[in-house]
Amino acid sequence: MARPELDHSYSYSSRRVPKCCSYKRITVFICSVNILVALYVFHNLYTSLYSSSSYSYFQHSRSAVSYTPDQIQNMEESMRIRKQSEPINLIQMVKEIKQKLDTREEEMVVLPQPLKRNLTNEIIQLLRGLKAGANTTLQHEAVESWRKQKLKQAKRIARGKQSNSSILPVEAGILARALEFNWAELSHKIGLWIPVNVVNNVHDDKPEGEADFDDTILAGRRLPPECNAELHTDYGGHAVKWGLTHHKESAYECCQACLNQAKTARPDEMKCNIWVYCPAEEGCHSPDIYQHKLEECWLKYAEEPRVNFKDTYSDNYRRNHRNAPLVVPWVSGVISS
Repeated sequence: MARPELDHSYSYSSRRVPKCCSYKRITVFICSVNILVALYVFHNLYTSLYSSSSYSYFQHSRSAVSYTPDQIQNMEESMRIRKQSEPINLIQMVKEIKQKLDTREEEMVVLPQPLKRNLTNEIIQLLRGLKAGANTTLQHEAVESWRKQKLKQAKRIARGKQSNSSILPVEAGILARALEFNWAELSHKIGLWIPVNVVNNVHDDKPEGEADFDDTILAGRRLPPECNAELHTDYGGHAVKWGLTHHKESAYECCQACLNQAKTARPDEMKCNIWVYCPAEEGCHSPDIYQHKLEECWLKYAEEPRVNFKDTYSDNYRRNHRNAPLVVPWVSGVISS
């Protein structure tokens, strides 16, 4: 008996999946749903964290700025006390002084460097032209006469009445103001130190026959003859007292310190026979590495005292020492034996 043939086409068509429910479509759908769920979860987490931090910050801010009435009153009271305790007058004085200083700096006359160098050279030549051993009075009179002459010349050039000059009219005007109104400052910058003599005619107790000694230009008491004070002079020697730590208020006290040291020195110690004093407010120049200040008193010893510098510093020395002034600022003396 023959086996009936199976209808294969019918069985296959009965097992086919509909097109709307293919495996690929189902996979895409499930993945999309998972992504949407993940985004929703992340959104909720971020929102909760942000809300929590904002709430805590808000709570902290509220707790930070919340003060009781007593605390507010205490703060207001402390602010009032602090405002009342401010030195208003002192602050105002400081402002006025600062304003005056600023105005003074604006009014300061600044000379060109070549012009200042020419003035320095002219004063050097003037002092060198004086007689050897000229005292301070003659030096001061010579410099003052030169200043007045230079002032007249500068005014003529500034007004155009003198054309045969190497100075320009503008520079001449600056020079005239410096010589007339800022001479003290200009002489200080040049390095000129010539003290002004003070004559006292009220009382003169100098014994008859004693040589005249012009020490009125130095602060303090009259120096005794044995001090042999010499202005604008710097003596060398071995240091008995180190001047950097040995200060005296006047040249008289410095000389007396030298005399006292010589009297009380032990036989094995050096006895002071030279004193060197700095009377200049801006300090005194020296070729060493130290900054020598006002009232330094050096006590020295030398068998044969020798002068280091006298009257003015030489041109060669000033070329090698740029900060050296024109005139020697020290006052020295060799004690009479």
